[in-house]
Amino acid sequence: MLNPNLKLNPKLFDQDVEVKPTRSGYGDGLVKLGDTNPNVVVFTADLSESTKCDGFEKKYPERFFDVGVAEQNMSAIAAGMAVSGKIPFISSYATFSPGKNWETIRTTIVYNNANVKVAGHHSGIMTGPDGATHQATEDIAITRCWPNIQVFVPCDSIEAKKITVYAGNNIGPMYLRFTRDKTPIITTEETPFDLGYPQVFWTSENPEVTIFATGYMLYYALLAAKELESEIQTLVVNVPTIKPLDEKLTVDLASKTKAVVTVEDHQVMGGLGGTIAEILAKNNPLPMEFIGLQNTFAESGKWTELIEKYNMGSGAIKKAVRKVMGRK
Repeated sequence: MLNPNLKLNPKLFDQDVEVKPTRSGYGDGLVKLGDTNPNVVVFTADLSESTKCDGFEKKYPERFFDVGVAEQNMSAIAAGMAVSGKIPFISSYATFSPGKNWETIRTTIVYNNANVKVAGHHSGIMTGPDGATHQATEDIAITRCWPNIQVFVPCDSIEAKKITVYAGNNIGPMYLRFTRDKTPIITTEETPFDLGYPQVFWTSENPEVTIFATGYMLYYALLAAKELESEIQTLVVNVPTIKPLDEKLTVDLASKTKAVVTVEDHQVMGGLGGTIAEILAKNNPLPMEFIGLQNTFAESGKWTELIEKYNMGSGAIKKAVRKVMGRK
């Protein structure tokens, strides 16, 4: 059942569950930060509306900067503003920033520990019809390998707002990952967000498999858990913080069941699955299965159809749970 202590959306499994893109939460969070901190400034690379910066732009035009199609310039300018006391958010599609922009972010922002927040939008195969050139499926891997950066992947628009506000109120370089299309609202305003701590969203009396999920893919993991309940009991864990991730709690949650499935809209190499595997390899190696892109680019198409084509939906998660049970 859904964890009653976290005050999750009671209509989560209803047909009329509210849906909203995580990028909308980013826009709401920027405006909230702008209302409370005059040092917050926002940049975009000719993508104000797509990255939901337009609300901040309209309310605080003197603190909003559109640099045009020049992501590397955007990073360098933001780094300069950060060391001068401002709190810059830089916003673009994730394939462009941090993708195309990787070295500039590394050298001007991360290496200097500049207080810049990198917002990567249109991530994952969720980007759908725009195809592989715009479907960022490597961005978690290429950011979490940087020293001293924090990496966040919100599960819904409410959590996205909380993460954005957290980023603006805390020091250091951070990567915030957002998606394009509407997905179910899983949490509520009352659901706690704790930095670095995975949270059990689905709990069972005698769990046999632990499912770690990140981003909107948490919804598919919860669906799978609900449908499996009479066959295999599970724990479903939301992992909005990829880095830093509390190792002790992660190991404890995995050790409760001695079998793990990871779920993400990202390459299975280097993303959430890689993160969990590294932690368990050091502390308590266990059987694992990985849901995500399996060493391939995705085609262009409706994102809901792509999820099924690449074996990432609730049916594929159920198969992975059964498979890892057989390996215990």
